[in-house]
Formats: sequence, structure tokens, C-alpha cells
Amino acid sequence: MATEAAIAATEAVNADTNATDEATSDATVDADRAVGADHTSGADARADEAATEAATEADAVTGPEADTGSVTAEAVTDDTAGRTEGSQREPGDEPGDEPLGGPRDEPADATAAGATTDKAPREDRDEAEDRDEFADSDSERPAPDQATAVFRAVPPHVDQPTTTLKLGDRDTRNPAPGAGTDSPAGGGAGSGRAPGAPTDAATSRTPASPPVEREQERTSKFVALKPLDEPSTPRRPAPKPSWAADAAAAPVPGARTAGPAETSALPTASPERTTQQPLPPRPPLDLLAELTNTPPPRETPLRTAARRVKIWTPLVLLLVIVFAVAQFLRPLPEPSLVLTAKSTYAFQGEDIALPWPEEGQGWMDVNGVGTMDEFGEQKPVPIGSVAKAMTAYVILKEHPLKPGADGASIPVDAKAEQEGGLDAEGESTLNTLKEGDKISQKDAIAAIMIPSANNIARLLARWDSSEKEFVEKMNQAAKDLGMKNTTYTDPSGLKETTVSSAEDQVKLGNALVRMKALTDITRLPVWTDQTGKEWHNYNRLVPYDNAIGIKTGSTTKAGGNLLFAATKEVGGETAIVVGAVLGQHKPPIIDTVNAVSKTAVIAAQDAVKASTVLKKGAVVGHVDDGLGIRTPVVVTKDVSAVGFAGHTVKLELTGDGGELAHQAAAGTRVGTLTVGDGKGGAIEVPVALQDAKSEPGLGTKLTRVG
Repeated sequence: MATEAAIAATEAVNADTNATDEATSDATVDADRAVGADHTSGADARADEAATEAATEADAVTGPEADTGSVTAEAVTDDTAGRTEGSQREPGDEPGDEPLGGPRDEPADATAAGATTDKAPREDRDEAEDRDEFADSDSERPAPDQATAVFRAVPPHVDQPTTTLKLGDRDTRNPAPGAGTDSPAGGGAGSGRAPGAPTDAATSRTPASPPVEREQERTSKFVALKPLDEPSTPRRPAPKPSWAADAAAAPVPGARTAGPAETSALPTASPERTTQQPLPPRPPLDLLAELTNTPPPRETPLRTAARRVKIWTPLVLLLVIVFAVAQFLRPLPEPSLVLTAKSTYAFQGEDIALPWPEEGQGWMDVNGVGTMDEFGEQKPVPIGSVAKAMTAYVILKEHPLKPGADGASIPVDAKAEQEGGLDAEGESTLNTLKEGDKISQKDAIAAIMIPSANNIARLLARWDSSEKEFVEKMNQAAKDLGMKNTTYTDPSGLKETTVSSAEDQVKLGNALVRMKALTDITRLPVWTDQTGKEWHNYNRLVPYDNAIGIKTGSTTKAGGNLLFAATKEVGGETAIVVGAVLGQHKPPIIDTVNAVSKTAVIAAQDAVKASTVLKKGAVVGHVDDGLGIRTPVVVTKDVSAVGFAGHTVKLELTGDGGELAHQAAAGTRVGTLTVGDGKGGAIEVPVALQDAKSEPGLGTKLTRVG
């Protein structure tokens, strides 16, 4: 029985639903005809009346017995008709807003009974309306007749005022979607009005029979929604009221829920967002063309070249100006003196061979010119008192003495007095001095160079510093002079460990002959001490043959040794020959060494000669200002070189020590020409400008590279 009752109830519901659908379809057709008939005037009123009659007929068909809910009749009117007679849509009416008839009222009874409302067709129609709405806003011409308005037919048993809204008006009743018939907005029993009660005159219109119009006679009227000259921009949808969002979120009891397939089938509208990307910078000519409304000229190789010239020419000119200023303000290079004559001069003839002894070793130089001859193996041998020549050299270097001056006063100590008595044992000493006496520097030098006093040599060492430290100074001086085979162990040379070679002693002699205070003493054949006692020079060469010293030395181990020097006037110059003979053991050794040395020195003096190398006014070089300008320089007198047969001398051009001027008159001295090795006996001749020297010009300054 329960099953049969359920089947009967289901058939009754289906029958009522079919009747409702037929009534809704008839009402829609009548509404379309009503709207089309009253297209130009009174369209809203006639559409409302037609909708009301259609709703009444639907109620009559279903009857009051249908408790599944009120029947909804949707009447679709033409979109163009809805825009006529001032019914144009307001800006807020966008797709997705509620239909113009207000929210659709769903009967509460039908929901409670479990009846399923067919919502999918209505949602499809709403989406179609949204698409039409956007299409109509983006185009300027009217769209064909489409459904743009929805009207509801209220059952006659519901006491609810009927309000007709024009297309574009908004319903202000704000009923909750899907509200039941008991709510006032739903027109149910809770509305407070009896079924069939007359509506308010202000909100209802008396239904009128619309004139019948054939389908082919419908016309549309184009109404512009916005000014034609404005760009078409899509309007944003108006925000839905809060009650609509709440109602959409709340589930309706008993209503059918769309499945996953249906949900995914519904289109989702998302506003299209575009981002305008920045354009790349345009060429200057294109921008100029845009400002002047003139198209840019056609690009050609000639125009490209001209444009490059216009761009780069100012930059190049600026660089040229900066470079010119820098060149002008840049300091000028320092002028230099350059030798253009031959740097050497060779004397004619065969090499000189001096008469040397058969034993020992010897060496002969022309001071400042070069080596004339030598013999024997140059090896370190004991030199005896010749070592006192280095003692005198160190004292005069540490305590310079002017020629003819006495120099410092040196006190005599007890040790000097005591060592003076060693003469009794065969040692050469100065035994006339007592402790407390004083001796001048000049006399002390004479005492060690002429009588070869050992005690005064050691006294000078202690006066300078100490004997040990003084010996160190002697060895350092020998190293400075290039004496490679020499070692000093005491100031007097008494020790046989003090050794040297003939070559090394000639190097020392070349330095001593330049000390005039010393040669003034060594050239004396006799020296008188402060007590009046005379002491004879052991160097028997003086005062003969222009001999000027220098020092003798003799011991049993060392034999006879002599460092000597002599002068010769030649070519207006004074040439000095310096020689040394060591290792003469033939007794008497001191006389033997003097004899062989005299033979050698006389031969050397005969070999020395002068030769004219350059005549006065000869160009020997030029002054180079560093900018390509060379001013020649000449010698101011004849240049004679001192030398000997087979010898070659050097020529060197040097400045006078100051900076050369960039501007000078002709004849201005600018340097010196040196003929020789630049030491002692070398010949020096001044050189001067042949022509006037002028400062470089502007063009030269600007174009210089270095």
C-alpha cells in the first residue's frame, strides 16, 4: 500500500510539473507578442499586463491544489525593445546582475516536498544574456532581438503586490533568493494579503489587451548607449548585494545539486588583463619626424656618413684642443751634449818596450793616459816600507792638508818615544821626539815618507783612531782603488804579511801624484825635523830627472822596492809617469832598486809625446734639445793628446755640471772635451756653441712625440 501511494504521489507531481511547463511556455509566447506590439510606446505596461494574464492562466491550470510551489513563467522580450522610450540600461546593470523582475521567488512548498527545480536552463539563458550584454557594449550597431528581460507570474492565491519595472530599473525589495511563499517577497501566505486582492495603483498597471502584431512586422530601433566617438571599453560588472552572495552560498534544502560534470561545463568568466610593454627607444630622426609631422629621410650611405661626421667632428676638435694645450704646457726635455767626433785617437808607431831588470816585477803608467809597459808576474809579495805610502794616503784623505800648510798638531805619546829607540835594532825610526812633544801633520808625513820612521807611522794611526782600526781603513782604501792583490796588516809595513803587486802600487801612485801637498814633500832629497836634524831621502831618483818621489821599502824578505814618479813637459802639458819595481834582492838592495827604476823612468819620459788631435774651432759634437733641434759645439783651442807610440787615448765630451739652457748665444761654453782616461794627466779643452741656440717654436712643441 505504501508503495502504491508513493507511485500515485509521484505521478501527480509529474502531471502538475508538465502542466506548469505548458503554462509557462504559453505565457512566454504571449509576453513576446506583447512586447513586440508595444515597441515604441507603452511597451513596459503592455509587457507587464501580458505577464500578469499569463500567470493567471497558469494558476488556473495548476489550481490551488498544487502544493509543490508556485509556477514561474519567464517572458523574454526583445533587447532592442527594452532600450526604447528611455528604457536604456544604466551603467550599473552588467551581466550577472539580478533580472529586471527582481529575484526569482522559489515556492517554499515545492522545496519542502522535495521537488527539483530545473535551474540549468535558466543559468544557460543568464550566460547567454551576459554574452549578449558584452557583445552589445563592444559594438556600435544594435544586436538582433534577444532575451533581455524576465517577468514572473505570481499565482492568484498569493497575496503580493505586483510591481512592474522598466528595463534598467533595480529591484529594491532585496528578498533572499529561493525564499518560500511565507515571505512577503515571495508572495506567500505571510504577505498579509488575500489572494486576488487588488494591487496598489502606484505599483501596478491595469492589464490591457495588446494589439496583435505579425512576426514579420516587428521593427527595431537603434539607440546609442554611449557617444560614438568614445572608445569602446568593457564595463566592470556591478557588485552584487550582500544578500545575493549569502543566498548563493547557502544550500537550499531538497534542491538538486549540480554534479561535477555540470559544474565543469559551466563557463567561468575571468576579466582579461593586458600589460603594455615599453617600446624600445626610437632613433632621433624618427622622433624629430614625429614632432614635425615629417617622415624621416630615406637612409642612404651618404646621409649615414654625413650624420657620423656631424657627431664625431666636435669630439675630435675637442680632443685636438686638449692635446694642443697639454703639448704646449708640457715641460721641455732637458738638452744633452752629444759627441760626434771620433771617441778615440791612436798614436803612430810600435809599442814601447822599457828596459826592465831581470828579476822581480814592474809596472809603468803615464798618469791619466794609460799603461806604457810592464814586466814580471803581478802577484802579491812583501813590500816593506812602501806600505807607508798607503798610510800617508789615508791620513791625507781623513785629514786633508793644503800645500805648504803644517796641518794639525799631533801630541807625541810615550809609546812613540819608546819605539823611537828601536833604531838600535836596525828599524828605521825618528828618535828625536820625547813624550809630551808635538809634531805637525806636515812633519809627520815627511817623517814617514823620507826617513821612513816606523814609530811615527804607528803614532799617526793611534792619532786617527787606533792601529787596528787604521789598518782596516788602509785595506778599504786599497779596495776602493782597485788594488786586488794587496793586503795591509800594519801601518809601517814592517810585517812580512803586508803584501801587494807592482800594478796595485802604481794605482796608488796615480792617486798620490794628484795630492800636491804630498808630492811637495816626497820630491825633497833632504828633510829637516823640528829639532834641526836632517834626514836624507832614500829615493835616490830625486831631485834628478824631474823625479817627484814617492816611497822606498826594503827588508830581507821583501828585497828592494820602489814606488816612483817623474814629470815631463810635452805639448804644453805636464805628463807624469808613475812606476813601481818590486822584489830586487841584489845587494845593496836599496841601491839596486833605485838604479833599475831610474833606467825605466828615463826611458818612459823619452817615450811620452804630444800629438795634435783637433784644431781650434773643430766641431766635436752638438747640443740636442730633445725635440730634433741640434746646435753644433766646437773646441775653443787646439787639442793635443799626450801618449806614446802604439797607444790609443779616449775622447769624452761632458757638461760643466749644470743644466744646459734651451736658449743661448753663439760662443757660450757648454762643456769640456777630455782626451785621456779622465784621471790626472788627461787633457781637458772647453767646448762652446758654434751658433745661437733658440727655444723650440710653437709648432715644434705641439708636434713633439717624446
